[in-house]
Amino acid sequence: MLHALEKELELRHHELESKTISSLYFGGGTPSLLSADELKRLMDEVAKYFSFAPDIEITLEANPDDLHRGFVRELAGTPINRLSIGIQSFFDDDLKLMNRAHNAVEAESSIKSAQDFGLENISIDLIYGAPTSTSELWKQNLSTTAALGVPHISAYALTIEPKTALSSWVASGKIAAPSEAVQHDDFLYMVDFLKEQGFDHYEISNFGKPGFHSRHNTAYWKSTEYLGLGPSAHSYDGARRRSWNIANNRRYIEYLNQNIPPTESEILSARDQLNEMLMIGLRTEIGVDLARLSAVFNDEIFSKLQSDWQQKLIDGKLIIQNNYLKIPENHWFLADGIASDLFQLN
Repeated sequence: MLHALEKELELRHHELESKTISSLYFGGGTPSLLSADELKRLMDEVAKYFSFAPDIEITLEANPDDLHRGFVRELAGTPINRLSIGIQSFFDDDLKLMNRAHNAVEAESSIKSAQDFGLENISIDLIYGAPTSTSELWKQNLSTTAALGVPHISAYALTIEPKTALSSWVASGKIAAPSEAVQHDDFLYMVDFLKEQGFDHYEISNFGKPGFHSRHNTAYWKSTEYLGLGPSAHSYDGARRRSWNIANNRRYIEYLNQNIPPTESEILSARDQLNEMLMIGLRTEIGVDLARLSAVFNDEIFSKLQSDWQQKLIDGKLIIQNNYLKIPENHWFLADGIASDLFQLN
């Protein structure tokens, strides 16, 4: 697969207009299964086509069970300067429910190992509202995170996806379905607790201490261009063209062997662009730039949107500050529903 990624980069590097990159992200699947030398080889390959900004953020997604001390020691000798670790919980019952390969001891030790070798720019994923958890255990998860000195947290409410083991367990009554009311309370507690710990709540699910906001995710939220490589990876030109790679590994490699980019694409309509800007922008503390909306979209679309948001302004579910449309933080838990009410469908 390493050779395939190098080949795809050779075929597609021209798709990025900017030739200086400020974020490089090794994610999706389990990139930490690559050796440190293989990751370094990929970075060297990227450097053939792009200049790296002096303060570039280079992130590796990793599972706790992959971050044994030997591997972390090797990572510390590469340009990787940020880790995103899929912790999910510091309690074994939660981890078993989520079918995670690691245990609670490995969850903590992976963070400590990274810090021991100087990799302190760490983000962890946490899940709240699991049937195996309680609000008290969730508070302990957050306290553990704070005690470990983790500077960035991405936290999500547990959802039950169709055709999964969790969905069958809920359907059979083996476990209870997640309670939205409990998840809402856990969310509100998290917001208050992390703010007291010095975190900025800069996107619904993301909290970072000053200087540790995810540059990579922020680029997504600002609708800037990005290039994704590998099976199922997505790319965006920053305007209207969105593309995605073939998911099947065999077909992905077959295309590359024929010097054919393994991608499919679509051109977003004006309404698709608008809906995406609303969905993404209203999840952030900044909100949606109304000057940009009025400049990009015609009067008919923009006037319809203005009409649609009036009642939500009256209800306090939306506000306008400095010409940005925003959802007040006390309504962020329901932000996706608020945004979807504004979608322009025809």
